[in-house]
Parts: sequence; C-alpha cells; structure tokens
Amino acid sequence: MICWLIVPIRLVVAGLKSRRNLLQENLALRHQLLILRRSSNRPRLTPIDRALWAWLSRVWDGWKTRLCLVQPSTVIRWHRAGFRLFWRWKSRPRKTGRKTTAPASIDLIREMNRASPLWGAPRIHGELLKLGITLAQRTVANYMVPRALRGSPHNWKAFLRNHCGSLVSVDFLTVPTVNFKVLNIILVLSHHRRRMLHFNVVESPSAVWTAQQLREAFAFTLPPKYLPRDRDGIYGLEFQNRAQALGLEEVRIAPRSPWLSPYIE
Repeated sequence: MICWLIVPIRLVVAGLKSRRNLLQENLALRHQLLILRRSSNRPRLTPIDRALWAWLSRVWDGWKTRLCLVQPSTVIRWHRAGFRLFWRWKSRPRKTGRKTTAPASIDLIREMNRASPLWGAPRIHGELLKLGITLAQRTVANYMVPRALRGSPHNWKAFLRNHCGSLVSVDFLTVPTVNFKVLNIILVLSHHRRRMLHFNVVESPSAVWTAQQLREAFAFTLPPKYLPRDRDGIYGLEFQNRAQALGLEEVRIAPRSPWLSPYIE
C-alpha cells in the first residue's frame, strides 16, 4: 500500500524539477538499472509490482521500450493471470440456490417405486408425508426409477420426441471480453436439424430488442408451432406479443430446469 502512495508523490516532485535535473536523474537511474541487470538475472517482484506494470501496459503505449527487468511477454502473462483471477472470483460458488435432497430420501423413493411399480408420484409423495419427509411432488417424480416413466405419453421427453420437427428454442449466453465486460448473445435454434436460425450480440438486452430478434429469425420463412423457453424476465410482454403474431405457441419450462430445453442449453 505504501508503494502506491510513494509513486504519485514522486511524480509530483518530478514535475517541479528543472529539465536539467530530470535528465541527470534519468541518466543515473538508467546506469543503476544496467548494473542491476548485470548482477541479477531474475529480480524478485511483488504482486504490487506486477499489477503496476499490467496497468501501465494498458495506459502507456511506450511501455515495451522502457521495460528492462522482464520481457514484455511476461507482463502480458501477468495481465492474463489477473483476468483469470477476476473471473474466478466473480464465478465463485455461493450458498444460494435450491436446497439439496437427502440421499436417504432419494433411495427411499426409488425403493418404493421398485416395490410398487404401479404407484405414481402422487401416491409415493403421500406415503413420504406420512413418514414425516416433506418433499414436493415434482421432486419425487424427478427421482423415481426411469423405467417407471418409460413409454408414458404424457412426459416431457415424449413431447420433445413427437414434436421435434415443429420446435424452435431461444436462449441467451454471455461472453466475457478482455476489458472485463460481458456481452449477451441471443440464439434461435431449430430442433429439426439442430440448425442455428439467427444470432445477435448486444451489451444490455431489452424486451423490445429480444422481440425484434424473433422477427428477424423468421423474416423470410414460416416459424414452427412451438417455442420452448425458460422463464427469464427478458421475455416480456413485447416478446410474447411478437411470438403470438408469428403463430408461435410458447411452452415455458419448469424453473431452474435447463435439462427440459437440452438442445439450446
């Protein structure tokens, strides 16, 4: 912290000196740097020194010509390391989200399902409530044995399989830039051939802009029948009106369930 305070003070003092004194001081410092390079091949630099040169490489065009202690490629590597640390801190795990289900409860659900194949999720959910295990019926259905739901004409997998030729999905992804900014990319994907129909990039998307992208995706072709999407607030009233005008029937997936829209995810 002291080093950061000393640098501005020295800059202010240097501005008050005469040009002759500055040239003499510059000559003395350069001579000492030459002696230092001859006596030490690998000088020890602190993290503050690395951060300072990483910042100078962005704001000063002539930093490469004045760099003596290390190679310019080393400074660029420091900047990339700082970029990785920044995004590792930003994407650190947080203690938010859905509460996890106990492994013992999952094993009990599957054991009851294997013992009584004719029991559905409502019946098993009621039996668990009698035992004092409070779970949502949807959670019970997610952890049932897949064999019990195979062949059912009313599940989500059957819907995707039967209407694959008339489905189109829309979703956003984010891309970080070198300046630590985040760009949002919208994708419109056809399920029939897994073909990308449209994409666009924006820094701050809005509901009006998202509705316009849906219009551009089907500017010259007829849209399919169904539009599976998540429950993001970006799909506001403007987007819903545009989808209805194009003849698209929106199918909203369950909250926090990206596996229900697997192709676009």
